[in-house]
Amino acid sequence: MHLRTTSALTSDEVARVLDLAEAAATADGAHPLSEHVVLHLRHGDPHALHLLAEDASGDLLGYAHLDLGDPADGPAAELAVSPTARRQGVGGALIDALVARADQEPGRLRLWAHGSDAAAGHLAAAHGFVRVRRLWQMRRSLYAPLDPVVLPEGVALRPFDPQRDADAWLALNARAFQALPDQGGWTHADLDRRMAEPWFDPAGFLLAHDGADRLVGFHWTKVHRHGHGHGGTADGHHHDPIGEVYVVGVDPDERGAGLGRALTLAGLHHLRGRGLASALLFVDADNTGAIGLYRSLGFAPWDVDTLFRR
Repeated sequence: MHLRTTSALTSDEVARVLDLAEAAATADGAHPLSEHVVLHLRHGDPHALHLLAEDASGDLLGYAHLDLGDPADGPAAELAVSPTARRQGVGGALIDALVARADQEPGRLRLWAHGSDAAAGHLAAAHGFVRVRRLWQMRRSLYAPLDPVVLPEGVALRPFDPQRDADAWLALNARAFQALPDQGGWTHADLDRRMAEPWFDPAGFLLAHDGADRLVGFHWTKVHRHGHGHGGTADGHHHDPIGEVYVVGVDPDERGAGLGRALTLAGLHHLRGRGLASALLFVDADNTGAIGLYRSLGFAPWDVDTLFRR
């Protein structure tokens, strides 16, 4: 096995990495790479390093993505190992290489493991990482009854207009997620990348506005056509399409009026109107308020992603 590190992948290397990730997803039941990583694979990222484990013939055995773009929290990594190369030291070698490279950067290395049985989680624990965050995946049937949408007085809904609403939405997103920079720190480039994805549909991106057309909340839905790995990457299986409560945000000044519940319901009604049978969402395991809301709307825990820190 040979390990090499590069700051840029060729189009052929990107295709090989994505194929490996799909094979790992088929074996594990959860996609090993988040939407964030897949988007950066497809579009490039000046703050990322790519670690490739290859055999003597050049076949890809494993891959690790190292994100060096967060000076506050430090480097973050995700990895995938081919199912045919498991228990051969590939994952351990990738983690050792990640640790060695991350030690040159400020902060302690973070490592995501997607799925409750993810091999990356077992490797992380064996290499001295500790669990610092859990992200639940919750699901509900869309065949079950849905409450009607009751918006606060003076608030109406309309679909997102990419030409008209981008700046206002980014500002609202930043306000709504001040404590969660992974979401609240999105830029125009982050928004543009997602709008360029084949799943993007402005009709399912619902904006709440007051009488002065000031945005006060939103529910961005998503439809996964052939799979439902974390954040929108396919998990390797050809499932029926499934909807996602992708992002729900409410202006801090408008909280407590029931807008978050109304927006969530509006998105679920939209997804059911698309003929979908079920919906999923992701939520921090310690966000008891949001989990209580989602349970009241019929969602139940399904799987978990885990963030480890060295």
